[in-house]
Amino acid sequence: MQKLIDRATGLFAIWTLLGVAWAWAVPAHFAWVTGTQVAGQSLVSVMLGVIMLGMGLTLSLDDFRHVLSMPRRVLAGAGLQFTVMPLAGLTFAMLFGLEQGLAVGLVLVACCPGGTASNVVTYLARANLALSVSMTLCSTLVAILLTPLLTDWLAGVFIAIDRWSLLRNMVAIVLVPVVAGVALNTLLPNVTRRIAVVSPLVSVIAVVLIVGAIMGNSKAQIIEHAGVLLLAILLLHLTGFALGYAVPRLLRFAEVDCRTISIEVGMQNSGLGASLASTPSFAAQFSSVAQAALAPVPSAISSVYHVVIGSLLAAWWSRKEDKGE
Repeated sequence: MQKLIDRATGLFAIWTLLGVAWAWAVPAHFAWVTGTQVAGQSLVSVMLGVIMLGMGLTLSLDDFRHVLSMPRRVLAGAGLQFTVMPLAGLTFAMLFGLEQGLAVGLVLVACCPGGTASNVVTYLARANLALSVSMTLCSTLVAILLTPLLTDWLAGVFIAIDRWSLLRNMVAIVLVPVVAGVALNTLLPNVTRRIAVVSPLVSVIAVVLIVGAIMGNSKAQIIEHAGVLLLAILLLHLTGFALGYAVPRLLRFAEVDCRTISIEVGMQNSGLGASLASTPSFAAQFSSVAQAALAPVPSAISSVYHVVIGSLLAAWWSRKEDKGE
């Protein structure tokens, strides 16, 4: 059973593409995700909380010690994560003259931390998995403060951002579930070990549902803005992957670490971006309902791009390892 679950989890790129294709063909099958409330909270936010809880369940205090054992590489990666991607997001939003909602949505997802999917891609690429997990952990925790601050600073070019509302959402959606997961793993390791068997697959399903719902609900807007929007998001991720590899090379990091940092910088937590962009408090800041509806779209498209690019890179680097290059 464990091998079957691991194999299914490892095919997350395929599930994402299939989910997006399904949502595009029959949007109604995914519409319920964004329209459902759980205990007064949107189902999207609850599902993202479940994803972050699953991340916490896989972490232990030793993972935090790993961060301290490789400070130069983790700091370099986190520094690139929160400089290259946010600045690239703003640059491409302005360069392509994106509408207010799309521009803010692009900047928001660019200011998000690396996603947990990067750990799977790092594993497939035969890169430094310990560094990947450490970077994901570090960037996720740092993002609780930096994502609201950077979004306010950069997206403030387009609209006035309520950074405190974003901060509260980050605490509720990210910090509390991660801390709860780590606490459970520390206090109840046997119980957590059984839950952690299925939690990665649950996270994959949740991400596919979130992305599918946003893609399906935003189909008309995506078609209307497809050209510049698809190009802008593609360039955002290509920039992240490229500079995430090139800068560590200039710093003379080992090849395996350069690949890892490239993956971490290039792959965003698009589910977090979509969830934050979908909250009523964030939507209320736009000049119209139509613009607010556009904000989650870049995150949904981003989730497809970074999974595809990351998977292709993983296959290429893995093949090079097989050839001994």
